[in-house]
Amino acid sequence: MAAYKDYYKILGVPRNATQKEVRAAYRKLAAKHHPDRNPGDKSAEERFKEIGEAYAVLGDKEKRAFYDRYGAAAAQPGFSPGGGFSGGGFSGGRPGGVEGDFSDFFQTLFGGGFGGFSAGTPQGGRFTTTFSTGTSGTFPFGFQEQRPRPTDVAVEMPVSLEDAYAGAKKTINIEGRRLEVTLPKGSRDGSRLRLRGQAPEGGDLYLTLRLEPHPRFRLDGDDVRVTVDVPDYVAALGGKVRVPTLDGDVEMKLPGPTPSGRSFRLRGRGWPRKDGTRGDQYAEVRATVPATLSDEQRAAYVRLQALAEMRAKGASDARPNDPVTSS
Repeated sequence: MAAYKDYYKILGVPRNATQKEVRAAYRKLAAKHHPDRNPGDKSAEERFKEIGEAYAVLGDKEKRAFYDRYGAAAAQPGFSPGGGFSGGGFSGGRPGGVEGDFSDFFQTLFGGGFGGFSAGTPQGGRFTTTFSTGTSGTFPFGFQEQRPRPTDVAVEMPVSLEDAYAGAKKTINIEGRRLEVTLPKGSRDGSRLRLRGQAPEGGDLYLTLRLEPHPRFRLDGDDVRVTVDVPDYVAALGGKVRVPTLDGDVEMKLPGPTPSGRSFRLRGRGWPRKDGTRGDQYAEVRATVPATLSDEQRAAYVRLQALAEMRAKGASDARPNDPVTSS
C-alpha cells in the first residue's frame, strides 16, 4: 500500500486552483528547490522531485481529474487503477536532459507503465524533461513539458553617494525575501546589477542603481564638487581650511585674497574609474560673515569700511584732469 500524496498541498494551492495558478506555484517552487541552486542538498533534491511529480499530475487536466476521483483510494489496500490512461499524457519523443522516478503512490494510481502512456516514455515509471536553466547533466525528477523561461524582474534601488563610492553590502526585500547585494566600488547612477535566479518566479533580478542627492557633494562625471564655507577674513588674508572629501576631511592652504566663487582642484580625490584611477575634486570657496557681531568686530568692520571708502576716494582724486586746449 503506497502512502497518499497530497499534490495540492505539495504545490501549496487549493483544490479549486486554476491551471494557471498551478503552473505559477510549480514554477516558483521548482526554481527555489532546483538542484542547480542547491548543490549537494539532498532534502532540496527530494523536494524538487516531489514538486515535479505533483505538477506532472495537476498540470494535466485529465490526470488531475483522475487523481481527484481516485487519489484517496489509491492509498488503500487492493486498489486497482482500472483503465488508467490509454493515451495522451507524456506523449511524443524524448527531449532529453533530466531523468527521474515517480513515487510508488503515482505508479499505484496510474499503473506501473502509466496505464499505457504513449511512445517515447520508458516503462517502469521514468520520464525525461528539459529545464529552461540550460544546465546540462542529470538531476532527479522533472516533467516532459519544456518550461518557458522564468520571468526576469527589473527594479530600481536607491543608493547613497557614500555607499556607491566605497562599495557596500546592502539588504533588499523582494516580495518578502531578504537578499544581500554587494555594490561594486565606484558604482554609477543607472548602473545595472544582475542577480541570477533571484526574481520571485526564478528569473533573473536586475537592479538599476539610483544615486540619491547628497547635501554636500555633487558628482560631475568623474569629478566631485563641494562648496566650502570660509570666514571672510580667511578669504581675505589666506590661511588653512578644512575641505570635506568622500575619504574624510583634508586640509587645504588657501591663498589670500580669494574671492567667493573661486574653485581649487584636489587631484585624485574624485570618483573611481574602471582603470583604477580617480577623477578630481573641486572645492568652491564661499566667503561668509558672522551671524552676530561683537562690539570689537563691529568696530573692525567700520574701520574696514572707512579704509575701503578712503581708497575709493583716493583712486578718484588721482585721476588726471581732462586735457585743456587753447585756441
